[in-house]
Amino acid sequence: MLNRRNFLKSMGMILSGMGGASFLFPEAAPGKTTPVFKEAMFYIKGDGQNLQCALCPRRCLILEGKRGFCRNRENQKGKLYSVVYGKPAAVDTGPIEKAPLYHFLPGHFRLCLTCASCNLRCKYCHNWHLSQKSLEEMSHFSFSPAEIVQKAQKHKLPSISFTYTEPTVYYEYLYDISIVAKQAGIKTSIVSNGYINREPLLKLLPVLDAVKIDLKGFSEKFYEEVCSATLKPVLESLITVKKERVWLEVVNLVVPTLNDHPKMIDEMCRWIKENLGLNTPIHFTRFFPNYKLTHLSATPISTLESAYEIARRNGLRYVYIGNVPGHRHNSTFCPSCKKMVIHRSHFDILEMNMLEGKCKFCNLALQGKWT
Repeated sequence: MLNRRNFLKSMGMILSGMGGASFLFPEAAPGKTTPVFKEAMFYIKGDGQNLQCALCPRRCLILEGKRGFCRNRENQKGKLYSVVYGKPAAVDTGPIEKAPLYHFLPGHFRLCLTCASCNLRCKYCHNWHLSQKSLEEMSHFSFSPAEIVQKAQKHKLPSISFTYTEPTVYYEYLYDISIVAKQAGIKTSIVSNGYINREPLLKLLPVLDAVKIDLKGFSEKFYEEVCSATLKPVLESLITVKKERVWLEVVNLVVPTLNDHPKMIDEMCRWIKENLGLNTPIHFTRFFPNYKLTHLSATPISTLESAYEIARRNGLRYVYIGNVPGHRHNSTFCPSCKKMVIHRSHFDILEMNMLEGKCKFCNLALQGKWT
């Protein structure tokens, strides 16, 4: 199967690294541009020139000349502006399995894009060099929504994925790109923490094809102490995505001593079963020491396997173990005949035993977007 290196070689792309990110387009070197801000969506005017952002559950009160918690939305004389619109901090390409989205056009390469910053402060973030900095602290590209879609078309990439940092914090840019992409027949997906209010999420979902949400733990304590956030809005986002019938997959990064207790994992799996259904894929991924949690060890594989068994006992049909290259449960199995229908090794697909979304062995239609 085509791997990342061979794909890039075949497309004649030259990658260069900067700040941990790889860039797809050598014809447009990253640099710093003159600020051009776009008025933000979803905010409320208060007294005088004060504003309240209504995009995410923080609902930041933003004074004149100041920015909200995400660093990307600024009050300028009583209007709220996105300071990162058209200024992606990273643009590259990669397999959809890296999202991970295993049931969304498996095996294809996507255009990956992000802007600076985030609305969470996760202590283990492996993209902290992007998510925990403001626009001014890093170099960036200057691409309009139409130019981003043109890049995807030029390199024959069937989808655009908003990833690496939280897409919510560049909502207007994400939304406009997705509209143009949809008109061009290009799919879109977000890799999200789910920390977004219901109204903007409902407006966004019709222009998306797939959503992956990190359910980082299943307790308010974990969210408060590790992510500087709260759990309830994430659960509400998961339910909203499912009700709106946009393809959804869930990831739980299992962090030793913090969210790996079997009882917590069991409670989470039961909640998924009751609120999202048995066909919602759940990925248990391996933690590696990073950012502010370098004192912890990597997740034991046995812990991930225990989480897998808990999910299966709760009846969840599509359960995965991630960040363990070569593990058997990185592959997709038919819920009926139990045979392997997609054989994966980390991000590479080695064998596909599906025909038009159905198991080749027993003809069961598997849940997902396959073609």
